[in-house]
Amino acid sequence: MERKILLIALAGALGTLSRYGLAGLSHRILGSSFPWGTLIVNLTGCFFAGVLWTLFESRWPVPGETRVIILMGFMGAFTTFSAFILETGQLMRSAEWLLAAANLFAQFGMGILALFAGMIIGRLA
Repeated sequence: MERKILLIALAGALGTLSRYGLAGLSHRILGSSFPWGTLIVNLTGCFFAGVLWTLFESRWPVPGETRVIILMGFMGAFTTFSAFILETGQLMRSAEWLLAAANLFAQFGMGILALFAGMIIGRLA
């Protein structure tokens, strides 16, 4: 268990550094008038999450622990958006349309509400 946690942490550190590097490079190349870095990181993360998930399911039979280290450790630190998209995609593949819609609403709609609630609380503190 300790080994697994250490490997997840190391993969997470690499994911964080990769996110920092790609976002920074994107801002240097494309400017900062739009959150290009976040968009590119999220789209890249979603793409590679899809590629890896499919390869793990069909061509690369890797152990569950390895999947967790890569998908949760590295990809989770690189972008949590890819996890959100993977989960929503799984719901859609299972024809769980109501749950998929609820997840979209909860993540986006309630996320914005939580942001503004936090800002209000922050101002009151």
